[in-house]
Amino acid sequence: MNKHEMKMKNDCELLAPAGSFAALKAAVNAGADAVYLAGTHFGARAFAANFSADELKEAIIYAHLRGVAVHVTVNTLVFDEELAELADYLRFLDAINVDAVLLQDLGAAALAKKIVPNLPLHASTQMTATNLSNVLALAELGFSRVVLARELTLAEIRHITKHSPIEIEIFMHGALCVCYSGQCYMSSHIFGRSANRGRCAQPCRLPYTLTDAKGHDLTAGKAGKYLLSPRDLNTLDILPQLVGSGVASLKIEGRMKRPEYVATVTDVYRRALDKVFAAAKSPAATDDAAHFDRNDQNALAQVFNRDFTHAFLTEEPLMRHKNRRALMSDLRPNNRGLAIGRVTKFIAETHTATVKLNSGVVLNVGDEVDFWVKVGGRVTAKIDDLIENNGKNSPVGGREVSFVVGERVNVGDRVFKVFDAALTKKARQFFGEKNERRIPLTVYARIAPNCPLELTLTDADGNSVVEKTHLSAQTALNRPLAAETIRQQVERLGTSIFALNDFSADVAEGIMLPISEINDVRRRAVAALEALRLQNYKRPPSRPSIKIFAAPPDENANIATSAAKMTGTPMLVVHVDDLAKAEAAAHAGADALLFGGNAPSNAPLSLNDYLCAVKIVRKYGAKIYFSTPRITGANAAFTEEILRCGNDCDGIYVHNIGVFRTAKSLTTAPICIDWSLVAGNGETLRFWQKNGAAAVTLSPELTLAQIKTLAARNCLPLECIIDGRQELMLTKFCALGSYLTKPPQENCDARCKCGEFFLKDRKGVMFPIIVDQFCQMHILNGKSLSLLVHAGEFKNIANVQRLRIDARHETSVGTVKKIRAYKAAIAGKTAAEEDAENITRGHYFRGVE
Repeated sequence: MNKHEMKMKNDCELLAPAGSFAALKAAVNAGADAVYLAGTHFGARAFAANFSADELKEAIIYAHLRGVAVHVTVNTLVFDEELAELADYLRFLDAINVDAVLLQDLGAAALAKKIVPNLPLHASTQMTATNLSNVLALAELGFSRVVLARELTLAEIRHITKHSPIEIEIFMHGALCVCYSGQCYMSSHIFGRSANRGRCAQPCRLPYTLTDAKGHDLTAGKAGKYLLSPRDLNTLDILPQLVGSGVASLKIEGRMKRPEYVATVTDVYRRALDKVFAAAKSPAATDDAAHFDRNDQNALAQVFNRDFTHAFLTEEPLMRHKNRRALMSDLRPNNRGLAIGRVTKFIAETHTATVKLNSGVVLNVGDEVDFWVKVGGRVTAKIDDLIENNGKNSPVGGREVSFVVGERVNVGDRVFKVFDAALTKKARQFFGEKNERRIPLTVYARIAPNCPLELTLTDADGNSVVEKTHLSAQTALNRPLAAETIRQQVERLGTSIFALNDFSADVAEGIMLPISEINDVRRRAVAALEALRLQNYKRPPSRPSIKIFAAPPDENANIATSAAKMTGTPMLVVHVDDLAKAEAAAHAGADALLFGGNAPSNAPLSLNDYLCAVKIVRKYGAKIYFSTPRITGANAAFTEEILRCGNDCDGIYVHNIGVFRTAKSLTTAPICIDWSLVAGNGETLRFWQKNGAAAVTLSPELTLAQIKTLAARNCLPLECIIDGRQELMLTKFCALGSYLTKPPQENCDARCKCGEFFLKDRKGVMFPIIVDQFCQMHILNGKSLSLLVHAGEFKNIANVQRLRIDARHETSVGTVKKIRAYKAAIAGKTAAEEDAENITRGHYFRGVE
């Protein structure tokens, strides 16, 4: 364990984002303990500036010299054709001594454990770790840290940290995703840009209308247009509780943000955390021991905000019906700035606005403001001249001030400061050359007659080096060497990372030594100390590379044989979530039924429903599999009941790594991997095969060509979803309960149980909304996936043994019709689609970025 790791055991790590080198410097110099960043590939923020290979090397040296760890995000889903590049990249990151890599893809993690086994692995929030079972499963796979999902409460986090064998990291500030991270497909289906591959187009920040089945606007006059746009997370006022939860790292979101944002937010939280740590060491410390200046909250709001929220952190764990309207920024999806007051007067002739400032607010020349005009949107003005009502050029908070505005504004309009010149100037100091973080240095010099000058440098972390001059001291002829002279040369540390803190010396009388010798030994000592600081971050070299892109030679024959056996007519699996549809599907000739999972709130499933489904399906000689809920939280007990009944069916489908782990201990039934445990490459398939999975459903973002190539290289039974409404988002936030509940009522009125609801986008596309029995909102694609005319092509794809129709959002009559059509198409009969305008081929032919 290096010195940095030992320090982090004592205090909670402050982890800051760096989307550029300037942002990296801002984070380091503002007090971050660690930074996270990405290279030009495999990072979940592909549109940030990011770091080239040379910049990564430079960034790591820059941070490590200053005692700051560097975590590199490699948290995108990886396609098979990218594995060779990923392997080279992981070896490179290991060689340059990054402190950890963040991963989402289980195949990428398995690859990393094989080729860079000494490189610490952190599980990205994209892995959707929502409970202890997920964390334990990831720990068993070799992860040293898990970034939890942002939907958890403080109580849930405390429970996890108390029982977790590895470090836990949570977000404490910045933008939020409305969808569970790692479960969003809206961007890829609408724009062709995969959120899980770092190219999210942010459809959640676009306008939508909440409608009923007839298209009536249900939120007109009740909410804004941005119904899926969350506020930003801000935990400054609950920081003691976050630190007390036992997490190892508190994370600031923002790799797309400017360096000024990084500097300001990091500085605020650094000072706040230091106060929390100091208060915790006091015998009289309490949760509210740290009091934070309102100016710090203003600074956070000023630098960027969509209004602030604690998200789910302070929510009671079991209040599933809570009205979560306060989570959302439905009026505006971008930066609001800082609310500073209202217009009290406007003189049209001179275009002069008078604004009464809120208490404590200061407005300066050089600032920029937005007026939220009642009619006409926003008016922006830069303050070139500022006059108080008494005529003085002195902006004082809480007073009325006047300035020129380019367009008309109205009395009563709200005013927001969107650019603060003074705050920006302060922020830029953190990444300017003259304000870089310096390491305090203690220097001891000793010199005696006929001996070299011995210089001992010790930094604040206890690293120490000793260097000697090449020449020895001689008798002085006129001006003997003094301690002050040595000090003057030693403190000339220039552009090094050190700043002289303390100096002492033992200098014999009557001796001399050339100044050039003192400067030379200082330079060598500084270089040696820097090298020693970097040495603390070096790991043992990884073992030699192994072949990873094909099975080992002794397995090739078996795989070839298995592939041949697995070529033929695939089994047609139909996913249903009610008993009537299960009987209709089995009677219509479905080869297998997948039953249950996330059922609608108006038709919740019980364990008895699962058992009844088995009896129904068995009558027709079909197979039946149980589906488990996608997200495991408050429903964990119900999920375990399903698993315990697994031996009554032909297998269990699981959606997260925690349920997979639990299933192995609760049932002997075959365990199948469903689509949200994304499999898009051979390493992932081999991982599941090694860990005992019976079958894997492939990623819905793969093309048919990619599926053919991937299937031919692997022998695990594979499944493809070829029909049905695809789920684009899964959220803990429910738009129906939040926007349709009448204030001041807090608990929702269960509107989801009585009618159909949709989100209509700006182009008129209607996205169905389903609220499940666990009060989670599922947003479905506006068009239904259909591969009917291509179904016959799957017959000859080796190892694709199952084709799935997702009929959960279909009628019984429609389900029967689809089963018969697909059975005929798979058998080779010509198929024709009846509603070509309302279907999509998904990503089977267009792929994703």
